[in-house]
Amino acid sequence: MADLEPRAAEHTEVGEHASVLATVSNAMVRLYKDLFGRGPTKARTYFAGPDVLVCILGDTFTPAERNLVAMGEQQRLRDARVFFQHAAETQFRESVEEIVGRKVVGFVSGVDVSEDIAAEIFVLEPDPGRRPVAISRP
Repeated sequence: MADLEPRAAEHTEVGEHASVLATVSNAMVRLYKDLFGRGPTKARTYFAGPDVLVCILGDTFTPAERNLVAMGEQQRLRDARVFFQHAAETQFRESVEEIVGRKVVGFVSGVDVSEDIAAEIFVLEPDPGRRPVAISRP
């Protein structure tokens, strides 16, 4: 019976992480809707190690943006998207900080205009309750 207790704790932690990740995904969809007038139909957020969150968003473009791609204006679309995403950087950071309860110390935003996929990457301040992980250098 003693073996079940740690597993139960693991399941609780996994459930809490899943809830946080879903909440971040929903917040990103809302921010995109506010910024671009249309939210993505696909959004998934993952922890990439203890201090990095990655949110992948799909089907983000408006009809006008899809037309830009069809006309071969990918760079124009990329420039506009990245401009808006970074203009709203404070909103992106604050949303994640509020949900996760940790400071965002780095933010990277990008878009693949050929595939209509965007990525929002948040580097979080190290969790003081977690032992630091050594980073190996080549």
